[in-house]
Amino acid sequence: MHRPAMDVLPILRRSLVVALAVSLTACPRPTRTPPGGGTTGEDVPTGDPFPTRPTVEAKKDAAADAALAQTVRTARAEPDKKKAAEAFLAVRKAYPATTAGQDALYQAGVLFFESKDFVNARKSFNELLFENPLHPQAEEAKHKLALSAMEVGAYRDAYQTLSSLAERAEGAERTRLQAEAARAAEGAGLYGQALTLAVEDAGRAQGAEAQAAAVARVEELVEGRADFVDIARVAEGLSPANPAWPVITFKLARVYYHLRDWSRLEETLNRFLAEAPGHAFAPQARELLARATRRVEAKPRTVGVLLPMTGRYQPIGEAVLRGIQLGLEGSNIELVVKDTQGDVNKTGQAMEQLAFDDGAIAVLGPLLADDTKRAALVAEELQVPLLTMARQEGITDMGPYVFRNMLTNSAQATAIADYAMNVKGYKRFALLYPNIPYGVELADTFWDEVVSRGGVVRGAERYAHDQTTFTNEAKKLVGRYYLEDRGDYVGGVRDIQGENLDAYRRRKALEKVKAGVEPIVDFDAIFMPDDWRRVSLVAPALAVEDIVTNACDPRDLERIRKTTGKKELKTVTLFGANQWSSPKGRSGLPELVERGGKFVTCSVYVDGFFVDSQRPATRRFVKDYREAYKQETGKDPGLLEAIGYDSGRMLRQLIDQKQGAPRTRAEMREALANLKDFDGATGRTSFNEKREAVKPLFLLSIDNKGITEINVEKEKAASARGGSGT
Repeated sequence: MHRPAMDVLPILRRSLVVALAVSLTACPRPTRTPPGGGTTGEDVPTGDPFPTRPTVEAKKDAAADAALAQTVRTARAEPDKKKAAEAFLAVRKAYPATTAGQDALYQAGVLFFESKDFVNARKSFNELLFENPLHPQAEEAKHKLALSAMEVGAYRDAYQTLSSLAERAEGAERTRLQAEAARAAEGAGLYGQALTLAVEDAGRAQGAEAQAAAVARVEELVEGRADFVDIARVAEGLSPANPAWPVITFKLARVYYHLRDWSRLEETLNRFLAEAPGHAFAPQARELLARATRRVEAKPRTVGVLLPMTGRYQPIGEAVLRGIQLGLEGSNIELVVKDTQGDVNKTGQAMEQLAFDDGAIAVLGPLLADDTKRAALVAEELQVPLLTMARQEGITDMGPYVFRNMLTNSAQATAIADYAMNVKGYKRFALLYPNIPYGVELADTFWDEVVSRGGVVRGAERYAHDQTTFTNEAKKLVGRYYLEDRGDYVGGVRDIQGENLDAYRRRKALEKVKAGVEPIVDFDAIFMPDDWRRVSLVAPALAVEDIVTNACDPRDLERIRKTTGKKELKTVTLFGANQWSSPKGRSGLPELVERGGKFVTCSVYVDGFFVDSQRPATRRFVKDYREAYKQETGKDPGLLEAIGYDSGRMLRQLIDQKQGAPRTRAEMREALANLKDFDGATGRTSFNEKREAVKPLFLLSIDNKGITEINVEKEKAASARGGSGT
């Protein structure tokens, strides 16, 4: 049973932005035009753009009539129509308040029009109609006025006049005026009005050729110009007998598809196919109807993948796909991979294909932020579970069908703050970070975590992303940069000034005072969220300013005590994030350790995966990956491969359940939301209420032998006993 046609506009209006709909569908109110063209700005509350009674009472005058008759005779012999028009204007000027003067004004307008001087033609007709809208030639004057307005680009004025004339005309004259009004409306950008007139024209067209031309005009307006609401308004009450009905109705169906209004889409397409089964659009209508039907037909063992398999991001797409394929190896799950090419539009199209054409019960990916936003929007519209691997914060806020399994900046900051404060007992921190989104976001989030846990940040310094020397930043952290603010330095300088020293001795004395300024190390740790290459440059700069970072090496501490003569040393721990992870160098040690040496030992950083972890699930993954891909790639797996592996195995675990395996996308969404304690290569994972993967991250410690994973539970127990452990 079809819904009444009157339902179309209210439903569509609710689906669109109300303000936009109003602005696009509102007809302009008519305005009164004074003599000489232009508008007065005064609205006239009537459908006719001219007053309904004369403004000037014209009188018969014998002298004026004689002058007009003489001008008519001479005008016939004048080849220059503009000169003839000027002669009529002279009569008008001489006898302004007479009927002859008004007739002369009309004749001048006609001659200007015929000579294509549309500006003066418009001026003459405007003046005449303003004075006497009931003039005997008023209708013809209005018509020529409207055509002149179109020629000078005043399309709104032209449309207003022509539509008013068409309402009162009949037969062929009405058809002609409506066609001209449609042209004016289109020129004015009033595409809704132009579409209405074009559809009416199609309904009146006689003969196949005329009908085809009229329908083509409707199709041109529908495809490129008319707004959704314009189309819905025209469709409302339109008879299927009108040749334009199939064009309007099929476009309306496509509007419903765009709005994801599936019930009205199916209803409109079914009516279209019932009324116009042989129309040229019928095959497209059948495909669209089949596509809409397939949207709810998920294949329980089909999983979609959205990854950049070509282009600049191809390597990361291939890495994730290797992990996914390894995770599904040996199962009969069908994997449908779509190449996004790192292109937002292609991602959206691919997501629709996976939902409509491939019947995927869930989709893995994408990786990139913008791609994920587009995929998430489509996933929500089509209600397809999406397990993305993008890092962007807040992506799951886009809706209940969007999940994320990826290491985020907030998760890293939380893990470091928790370990530093709850395990190591630190309360005071400094921040040293690059002025790039990664560094700023991590620093800000870590700062918030510290404060929320009762800690304090004593100092924060940032530097340019391509900086290679960090002396000034290190000095600022320990109060050695702005020496004029240090009382011990100012006192030392004052003492030197009181002595009678030559320039050389004075300079040497000042250098000694500077060197003697003690660093103010009022923090327990420094958080440095940067790439391992830069960390290996920053750490030595800290040591130059007497910031002792290798606190876990007793021999090194003893050497520092002897060198400095200080029995009590204030030590600081460096903390970092996942970009501290570095490839192995020539010695077999990570390059961070090779380059940073003793200055980075005893530091701790966090990552979402550690290839040398002793966690059983991680070891199994690394072993299987090496057997499958090490010969092909020549490399061990990293975070991307591990995340892909875990994401694929999560879906596999749910799909392979002997009882309660999800058969629909809604059931898959519920199953993912309730997934708890999945034991994966990246940790034991559950999804929280925001559908974010929650798992214990890998806390990694640096020593001169390389990188080792910290056993956090063992350290907590040792800390509780008053000891230490790793």
